[in-house]
Amino acid sequence: MEKHYRKIVKDTENRVRISLRRQITDPDNPRYGGFRDDTGIVQAKYAIYRVASMTAAYCCPDAVFYHDEKIFDSIMLGLSYIRSVQHESGLFDYITCNFFSAPDTAFCIKKLLPVYEYLAKKEEKDEKESAVFQAVGEIVESGARGMLEGGFHTPNHRWAIASVLMTCSRLFDDERMAAAAQEYLKEGIDCNEDGEFSEKSAGNYNRVNNDAMIMLSRATGDDTYEKHAVRNLKMMLTYIEPDGSIFTANSTRFDKDLLIYPKDYYMEYLWMGMKYQIPEFLGMCNTIFDIVEEKHITSPDFLIWFMLDPKCRTFEFEERYQPEDYHVFYRESGIARCRSGKYTYTVMKGKSNFFYLHNGTMKLEVKVCGSFCEHRAFKGEEIERLGDGEYHLRQVMRGWYYLPFEQAPDTSDWWKMDNAARPKKTGPDIQIDVWVKEAPEGVDIRVKTSGVEGAPWRVELAFSGVNFLTGPYLDMPLSGSEVLVVKAGDIEVENGKDVLSVGPCFGEHHFTEGKEDSEAKTPGAATLYLTDYTAFDHEIHIRRKE
Repeated sequence: MEKHYRKIVKDTENRVRISLRRQITDPDNPRYGGFRDDTGIVQAKYAIYRVASMTAAYCCPDAVFYHDEKIFDSIMLGLSYIRSVQHESGLFDYITCNFFSAPDTAFCIKKLLPVYEYLAKKEEKDEKESAVFQAVGEIVESGARGMLEGGFHTPNHRWAIASVLMTCSRLFDDERMAAAAQEYLKEGIDCNEDGEFSEKSAGNYNRVNNDAMIMLSRATGDDTYEKHAVRNLKMMLTYIEPDGSIFTANSTRFDKDLLIYPKDYYMEYLWMGMKYQIPEFLGMCNTIFDIVEEKHITSPDFLIWFMLDPKCRTFEFEERYQPEDYHVFYRESGIARCRSGKYTYTVMKGKSNFFYLHNGTMKLEVKVCGSFCEHRAFKGEEIERLGDGEYHLRQVMRGWYYLPFEQAPDTSDWWKMDNAARPKKTGPDIQIDVWVKEAPEGVDIRVKTSGVEGAPWRVELAFSGVNFLTGPYLDMPLSGSEVLVVKAGDIEVENGKDVLSVGPCFGEHHFTEGKEDSEAKTPGAATLYLTDYTAFDHEIHIRRKE
């Protein structure tokens, strides 16, 4: 992938220039040698990422910074800072969150490992490269030994720790590290048959887990681990939106609803595509760089991997990944992902924003909202596939009231009472059924409520990336903050490139928010409310128009 390699070299050089400006070079500063991140914070992890990129540029004959004296001095200064903030145990702090942290140490060491391995394999190191190799090795080995203490917070932390420990066990011939890794691995890998990991984090932690699985396979010689990564990467092909971004709305982590492009999946697609001869993966590598060029974003920070594995540079594949129409239902994950022509749509269980449609330039998400006891929005408890492009969601909201204790409690202080043990009066219940069915150039959504009469509920349609709305008695620009109730007819929203038509509209009341109503409006979206009193049964037609 020579063209990709050249782009990565160029972007690495730019990273180095930025790093030079961010490095603290005042000897009197207590963080001397560190680097300020975008928020001004100086800490080990950010410094390690900067130093790793700089070392790749320093050692790469094709980079303008190859064996540059100034870059070498900056690398050594950065490594000195990193070593100074590494605890005697070998662990690092992630100062905005975790201290004496084994998982954060794993992420730090993971970034330095390819640098260490590249320099270890280089037969003729000069004096300066040897100095970098020694300093990096001390940090890596000390960190790996510190990780023997263990401790983690989230599911992916287990695999980050295990993969780094297993790799370091091989590099430093330390069986204690392999044994410690096995303590995590014996729990079993949390990748389901869909290819989804526990945190459902397509924007970030899926790739972190994939990296760990590939590292484990390489360190142990057991290809079973990377088969999880292959399964996830196949799933990820169905998570790419028409604008090249990743669908992130079902994530349980920080990446939820963030605009993220798949560039950091590049090496995983390349490695697994080459090894298992999967043309879709190799085509995705080219598609990722098309996205990088189109969106004017920086290519992934993977120069050191091309240097460590020259086959990545010499291997060539010309085709792009071109997704065909698909209807995939990931039952265990509770999500349906569908592509039809120029748009995708998503149906999700357990989410208030249960439906998304993306046509490449605008996004629509749909909720059913109101107030009933502790509930503020419909979240499908069940999802079933009725056919390709046809899905049914269902939720029963149980009504209840506390009753007096059968025997007097030991205290009159409400907060000290065992209220969970109180008897309850149950009912009434609200049942909400939603059907999503694909139609030519769009989707039909039917919403039916039953069980309670006269409750003011609404169907909420939030449009992002639009700037104009037309319809009955409507002809208005949109800023992205409007809340509108439309009583009848169809409306059209547009952005100068695409048009979505929605209807028929209905508006029986204007109760769109109140003291009982805590379901948040979608930030930055122009929101259309279709309102009625329960029980109701409405079908809404959403159509993409040229």
